Amino acid sequence: MSIAPDIDHAAPAEPAERMLAYDRFGPDIPDMPIILSVPHAGRLYDPALLAQARVRPEMLRRLEDRWSDLLVHPLIAAGFSVLVARAPRACIDLNRHEREIDPAMVTGVPHAIALQSSQKLRGGLGLLPRRIVGAPELWRGPIPWDEVQRRVEGLHRPYHAAVARLMTAARQVHGHAILIDLHSMPPLPPPGAGQRAPGLVLGDRFGRSASPRLLALAADVAAGHGVLAAQNHPYAGDHLIERHGRPERDMHAVQLEIDRALYLDAALDQPGPGLARTRVLVAGIVQALANELPRTGYAQAAE
Repeated sequence: MSIAPDIDHAAPAEPAERMLAYDRFGPDIPDMPIILSVPHAGRLYDPALLAQARVRPEMLRRLEDRWSDLLVHPLIAAGFSVLVARAPRACIDLNRHEREIDPAMVTGVPHAIALQSSQKLRGGLGLLPRRIVGAPELWRGPIPWDEVQRRVEGLHRPYHAAVARLMTAARQVHGHAILIDLHSMPPLPPPGAGQRAPGLVLGDRFGRSASPRLLALAADVAAGHGVLAAQNHPYAGDHLIERHGRPERDMHAVQLEIDRALYLDAALDQPGPGLARTRVLVAGIVQALANELPRTGYAQAAE
């Protein structure tokens, strides 16, 4: 597949499937063993959600991986199978377990439901984000359990079901499947004096969600584009790749965290002059992983 960059806010094709939770681009039986997921790109803010917020909409937008969907437009044009979230992360975080909920944020939780805790949740970033830097409380009050379930059943479960369907179809056709879960991050500080900060963090849950060979290959591609890639620190990936990565079944999942300064403006709010270059970087990584061992498993190669 050839991948041609374009600079446009609109996707280069109509979605093959539009759901409340996501837009799906490309075939439902993937032409390549790659599935792309962009779970924090959603920008459709329901008026009812905004009415519940204690902060202005621009504060909620800080939860987004701002304009990360633009990075996959050339891949959509090339015919890859791509899922782009429509609902904003402020509404529900598709990269968290559906029970990863702060009990102080909800009311009416049935006794039979066991909520899960995590370090991310304790930091305010669970399934239902509670706070970010500069906003100790995002919402006016707790959320009724019925509303939580509406979001889970209408947004979270359909997104993960779509990922699972595409991964299964890709493995059946190509012998293996690779989920690339695309995110963006604030610029990282340099690790030390005179050292470069990584512009990309690759995650595979410390080897649990994918063959280490895939991260090494992606890091090599990034280096060829002049971008330093870190692996699993400070971001090792979360629920999406943990859930869908099963290397022992030839189903691999990796997370890409891209420095927003590479493709946004100085305010990290709108597409910037580096967008075209960053699209080429992402496309290069995707193409390299798509071409790697196209019809064989990774177990022997990784030994």
